[in-house]
Amino acid sequence: MLKLSCNGLDRAHSLAQCGFAARPASVVPRRRRSCVAGFMFPGCRALPVAAALVSDKGGAVANRVEVESGTLADRLRLGSLTEDGLSYKEKFIVRSYEVGINKTATVETIANLLQEVGCNHAQSVGYSTDGFATTPTMRKLRLIWVTARMHIEIYKYPAWSDVVEIETWCQGEGRVGTRRDFILKDHATDRVIGRATSKWVMMNQDTRRLQKVSDDVREEVLVYCPREPRLAIPEEDSNSLKRIPKLEDPAQNSRLGLVPRRADLDMNQHVNNVTYIGWVLESMPQEIIDSHELQSITLDYRRECGQNDIVDSLTSAEMIQGGAEVVPELKRTNGSSMAREDEQDRQQFLHLLRLSTDGLEINRGRTEWRKKAPR
Repeated sequence: MLKLSCNGLDRAHSLAQCGFAARPASVVPRRRRSCVAGFMFPGCRALPVAAALVSDKGGAVANRVEVESGTLADRLRLGSLTEDGLSYKEKFIVRSYEVGINKTATVETIANLLQEVGCNHAQSVGYSTDGFATTPTMRKLRLIWVTARMHIEIYKYPAWSDVVEIETWCQGEGRVGTRRDFILKDHATDRVIGRATSKWVMMNQDTRRLQKVSDDVREEVLVYCPREPRLAIPEEDSNSLKRIPKLEDPAQNSRLGLVPRRADLDMNQHVNNVTYIGWVLESMPQEIIDSHELQSITLDYRRECGQNDIVDSLTSAEMIQGGAEVVPELKRTNGSSMAREDEQDRQQFLHLLRLSTDGLEINRGRTEWRKKAPR
């Protein structure tokens, strides 16, 4: 979304982070400031460990350990914690069914890989796989993690059979949610080809109301997070934090009557957050799809969508304000940088997803598009 197992170092971190009562004498816990890990990190499960030494610096494990081999998926997965234990990296091969007409990965593929690497991060430190990584207290209180905001920037789309390496880490986001960031690289060149950031909040599974992250849940999801805030995107230079105004009717473009498929529902019994990306793009003007490629997408999730809902997708062009420089990696696929002088090749759009029946807002978004490189 090549190490063939995530064993020794990962399992040592699992014990060091979770604080088991029957911890081996050689495992020395180090208390760090708590960090809630988004929807990714539920309660820990004990794993047998022969020996481990935890350093005083950054909570990193100094020596690798002998541990139980784990599941077949653990052994085959091409991912593991980084050496300092503060993030997780995994490699993915772009499959033929994950690319579009240009033989490059679609933005939905990128979003699915981000979700996968986040979940695998949770598993790599020994947490359960029940649902989208809810903790024991969350399950007891019928709480789940839901997406509040997603921002993805793509500098170069990986092609069919390319190997993409994704690094992810998590941080606290006040008392109401959590944050997870991502960096995507072309494994062959080590070049950064994309960045993303996401925010997650807790929702009661029965009442469908949002709830603050409690101290009990926070204690259950203690993980090693960066000591200082680490942002995948220099936010002052991007749309990742900019407010998205509501798009009012009449919109310039629309696609009405979109119906969720059964396959669009996830383990939380509602439409998965990645499906909204496809719905947003359904109302894009065809001439833009033909001449441009998606550079970034930002989505604010405001209401969940169920299987019986019918959705309208609305899109209108938005004036690009200012002329701020973009991050150095933000280049066209032919290698030429996107500078101020060719801003006429850029297009920006506002999006709205709403319920067809009563017009209630489901999602609002913003997309930026760059001119396709000549073939």
